[in-house]
Amino acid sequence: MKKRLQEIIFGTTSKAGKNFDIVLLLLILVSVLIVMFESVPSWRDSFEEELYYIEWGFTILFTIEYLLRILVAPKPLKYILSWWGIIDLISIVPTFISPFISGYASLRVVRAARLLRIFRILKLSRFTSESQMLAHSLKASYYKIMVFLFFVVMMMVMAGTVMYVIEGGEHGFESIPASIYWAIVTTTTVGYGDVVPYTDLGKVLSSVMMILGYAIIAVPTGLISVEMSKYKEDDDNLCDNCGHNNPFGSIYCNQCGEEMLNG
Repeated sequence: MKKRLQEIIFGTTSKAGKNFDIVLLLLILVSVLIVMFESVPSWRDSFEEELYYIEWGFTILFTIEYLLRILVAPKPLKYILSWWGIIDLISIVPTFISPFISGYASLRVVRAARLLRIFRILKLSRFTSESQMLAHSLKASYYKIMVFLFFVVMMMVMAGTVMYVIEGGEHGFESIPASIYWAIVTTTTVGYGDVVPYTDLGKVLSSVMMILGYAIIAVPTGLISVEMSKYKEDDDNLCDNCGHNNPFGSIYCNQCGEEMLNG
């Protein structure tokens, strides 16, 4: 029985497993729409009681799912402490704790806690191999991206300091932190326009920062793309039974249904 439940909940090859995933996807989507619906004041006031019972219904269903995953997981503690286990827990905890937080001063805490239910949308990525590939690529390129971001931060600090000197502490550049904020906004090509240089030299520096912005944006994209390309060629996730290359972290082969020994 446990083996059967494991195939249904964690597997995607059997008809029952696919149906379970489809139903769970629909429940997640509807529950996220309900959270958005509840944030509209007029709708919340008109359907307060209905929304209350609907939310508890979804919470009970997701709680049952969470407990079942713990029961049938080969290593329950590993699942509980995993990324998906934490997301599953966050999606149900706010509803359970909100009744125990009372008082006018705690209303903001209750509101913030209940809005955490929107994290249920992260559960959707569990069912797409593309999201697993992206997560694997981000993890593989983490060190390179961190080193690159370190040099970007250094460049922002130097550019902000130079602009503070050029503008003489005027026109919004009243401090180095404010000038660094301008450097970040300019380099990312956001361009709010709340802080702009007035001197000719300042405008030249702004032009240089905007041009560099395009290169800065392209570098992390290239790093991740390389890792995604390597991921597609990786043979570590080959099924021993049929030879199909499965998504990273697969427990069962999505072609023949055999358990992945290297998953």
